[in-house]
Amino acid sequence: METKKNPATALGIDENIEALLTYSLTFITGIAFLLLEKKNRVVRFHAIQSIATFLGIFVLVKILSFIPFLGWILIPLAMVGATILWVVLMVKAYQGEKFKLPFVGDIAERESSK
Repeated sequence: METKKNPATALGIDENIEALLTYSLTFITGIAFLLLEKKNRVVRFHAIQSIATFLGIFVLVKILSFIPFLGWILIPLAMVGATILWVVLMVKAYQGEKFKLPFVGDIAERESSK
């Protein structure tokens, strides 16, 4: 039985593994893979989506930290949501799905095709 080989990447790692790794340390690994992966559009899509999503969440949490009481209540909720989203994105990327988030997914798709 022949196994299907994943498309080539600049780093020589399977595409689905690289896509998963773009989310592993949120926007930090997204930036790293965006800089390192020049030819694989799927990996670049996931890297850009990782950066846009988790950098946005990071900024939101920082802003909420300056809002007394309400912000302090919303931060744990945002972190739980971010953690669930993080796991879902990693699983979908590993499964080879192009799981496109609203708004940031459109940005990632547009920028990864350049």
